[in-house]
Amino acid sequence: MHILLNAVAATAGGGLTYLRNVVPHLSAASGVALTALIPPDIEDPDHRSNVTYIKFEVQGGTAMRFWREQKEIPKLIAQTGAEILISAGNFAVRHSPIPQILLSRNSLYTSQDFYEDLLRRRHYSIWLDTKLKGIFAKRSIRWAQVTVAPSAAFAQELENYSGHEIRAVHHGFDQRQFFNSASPLSRSTQFQLDAAQDCFRILLVSHYNYYRNFETLFRGLALAKKRAPGKKFRLFLTCKLVSTENPGSYRTDEAAGLVHSLGIQEDVVELGAVPHDQLPNLYRACHAYATAAYAESFAHPLVEAMSCGLPIIASGIAVHREICQGAAIFFDRFVPEEFAQALLQVAQSQDLAATLSSQALRRSCDFSWAKHARDLLALASSLLDVA
Repeated sequence: MHILLNAVAATAGGGLTYLRNVVPHLSAASGVALTALIPPDIEDPDHRSNVTYIKFEVQGGTAMRFWREQKEIPKLIAQTGAEILISAGNFAVRHSPIPQILLSRNSLYTSQDFYEDLLRRRHYSIWLDTKLKGIFAKRSIRWAQVTVAPSAAFAQELENYSGHEIRAVHHGFDQRQFFNSASPLSRSTQFQLDAAQDCFRILLVSHYNYYRNFETLFRGLALAKKRAPGKKFRLFLTCKLVSTENPGSYRTDEAAGLVHSLGIQEDVVELGAVPHDQLPNLYRACHAYATAAYAESFAHPLVEAMSCGLPIIASGIAVHREICQGAAIFFDRFVPEEFAQALLQVAQSQDLAATLSSQALRRSCDFSWAKHARDLLALASSLLDVA
């Protein structure tokens, strides 16, 4: 089987994580040849003889990328002799000459909360950009033979959005690679952690964006401090609340101002971006992982945190409940009082924290990139059989 993997959109974040993990597993399968279209500035994820990389450069925005893919990928299919096209960037090729699997993982296109949040913030440019991308993504679902989502909850969202059946194939996690590649924390990060040894340490791994809903965490943290004046808390962020130090065009002014108005400057620690190989030690240095996100399709940091035995305190959206199951306490995504209550429950009960930790370790073992690749290959084989 010769697969053409269109990973041109894998420039950062979840897309890059996906590319680096799935290529080695797809290429390791018996009888598979893989051609991968990747951005020009990304290193080749795997070097097996059956993998060919094509650097596919696109200048301009999403529309330019979309139209260039429509024009060029059918030509590349003919040149490479590929039999299956896997489109990994939310957008499909309209007239693919071979069966096509679309991987759709951007939950913002279907999130009414996100659109309302953008309007409230008067960030009309992101609102319009997301709407336009959502139109392309919705049409792409019609063009592909099969669309795959990384969780059953998000698959249901896409079905409601598009009116088409969506397959759920969980994204994976490689425990051995995650821990074997672990590096010591930087001096600055270790200094911040050492300064909080007498605190209950909470972690959120994310650059600043709107849909991770930092503000609910900030308000809930301030409430928890008032309700338990004898308890010290530190919320560690792997970002800076400075607009120029985050990818994209999300504005941090409101969040930074909220930290100051709540008087929690000392309780919110802005570490900045932490290299991925340092994350295992960062997770292990904290007592709990927290997220108030109102839109997700899978959430890799949750699985990483669970693999380190961290109790999870998460907004009760369907994706979080599916991924975490019994490893988390859930709260309403827009109710800081509920987050504060959940935080205090975990911080004040060693038994509860230990139970959640045990459940987290068990649940993290359910995710595997090898299984994800096997499921994709089985789906590809079934399409070839029909063709």
